[in-house]
Amino acid sequence: MAIEKEHKEFYTVDMDSGWETPAGYPKGIEQQILAGTLDEAAKKGCRTRHLRFQPGVYTTAPFKHDYWEEVYLVSGDLTVGNDANGNGGESFGPNTYACRPPGTPHGPFKSEKGCLLLEIHYYDND
Repeated sequence: MAIEKEHKEFYTVDMDSGWETPAGYPKGIEQQILAGTLDEAAKKGCRTRHLRFQPGVYTTAPFKHDYWEEVYLVSGDLTVGNDANGNGGESFGPNTYACRPPGTPHGPFKSEKGCLLLEIHYYDND
């Protein structure tokens, strides 16, 4: 698998700019692309991003996508498996990790106090 991303050496990430709400996500969940691009229509590419939840934000339905996803919870709290009203689920704290193959249902998600995730998404185009 050939993963193509731009070459970037160590630099300070500006945590105050470059944030946007991804299509289909509720207000209060934002991404910051660190490297790469993911073309879901062409089913190719890869990206590394930050994803952050503002306190109290939650999603209401499970997600499923056709690319690999690795997620590392950097800070805050993330609950997995809440209901459509944001209740219930299993809570996780910093230094927890998930690796999901394409097609794996996951979520819904919520964060009580807010959180920061580091995510890597990629297609397995051998």
